[in-house]
Amino acid sequence: MYRMWAIVERELRRFRRSPFLIVVSLVFPLVQLVVLGYAFGGNVKHLKVGIVDQDHGMPAIRVRELTSAVAAGARTIDTIEYVDQGQALTDLRNGRINGVLTIPPEFSRRVLERNQPRLALIEDNTDNFVSVALAATMGSLVSAYGRPASTPRIASEPTLDVVEVYPYVPYLQYLLPGSIVMSIFMMVMIGGGIIFIDDKARGLHEGYLVTPISKFELIAGFNVSGTIKAVMAGIVLMTIGSVIAGVPNAFDVLRLFRLFVVIVITALALISMMFLIMVRVTDPLLPRAIFGVLNTLLYFPSGAVYPQQGFPAWLQAIAVIDPFTYSVHAFKNLLLKNTGLGAVAGDLLYLAAFSVVAMTAATMLFRRTL
Repeated sequence: MYRMWAIVERELRRFRRSPFLIVVSLVFPLVQLVVLGYAFGGNVKHLKVGIVDQDHGMPAIRVRELTSAVAAGARTIDTIEYVDQGQALTDLRNGRINGVLTIPPEFSRRVLERNQPRLALIEDNTDNFVSVALAATMGSLVSAYGRPASTPRIASEPTLDVVEVYPYVPYLQYLLPGSIVMSIFMMVMIGGGIIFIDDKARGLHEGYLVTPISKFELIAGFNVSGTIKAVMAGIVLMTIGSVIAGVPNAFDVLRLFRLFVVIVITALALISMMFLIMVRVTDPLLPRAIFGVLNTLLYFPSGAVYPQQGFPAWLQAIAVIDPFTYSVHAFKNLLLKNTGLGAVAGDLLYLAAFSVVAMTAATMLFRRTL
């Protein structure tokens, strides 16, 4: 154990002498949290919609008034009046507007006759987010148009009352669990894996091989030092990120303790995985080359950015074995729902088992020869 702690002390002293490395490891996940949180978390607004009224009857005027009300109130759309539908479609194809709402010539007559009146929404579907938001807005507008002016005393149609268990969760808070795991992973890669391979390239690794230290002590020393550095990164991002995202009761003592437990086990799992990948690597360029690949394969399938229910089957299979998945799930439960450790016991068990398997495999693959 003394030999293992000597390695831990040496790695931490070396890490302390690299303040720029520490700053980069901590700042990047924070920047990612703020940029992605505000870039993808806002509601789509000010979509430009061309209005082509080919009817000019009173029902058509009411449709135009409703669109103007949406433009003035929710500001989801901005309306532009067109006389020529061909010009409106040309502007749509050229990207000047996002959609064209056409009121056909016989709309008013069909409304008065109750003979299936129809409106046409022609939209630019090259951007799925914009087209879905525009279709939802226009769908609610048409639904409001067809609603009776007075509500009957006894409702004849069933209604749905939605009860939300938790307060509204903005996307910035939804993204925070994944950003904490990303900060731990950044420190694991930069402060653990890359430094370990650089030691090999510079010949410093040879000094360990001539000592009586065992393979397990060597791997355990690197893992413990890497875990300590990753835990520091996770705690910093959890603290600052909770303030930025506005997590309620962010500094509750019991919640902080639960989060600390998850951070420690996550850091140990990721550092063990990293050493399993790097134990036979000698080229110092390889960890830098695979950093982006690992980031993509681990971060995005975990459900940190988008729910896993929308993934294809092959991506869900990756998510099942991905340690990021269980860390993100645990952090979401503790940060967004304020649950206890019992709710994340399965996640912690998987991460602990993953750590044991990865560390055992890394010890078996480690070679005491050059």
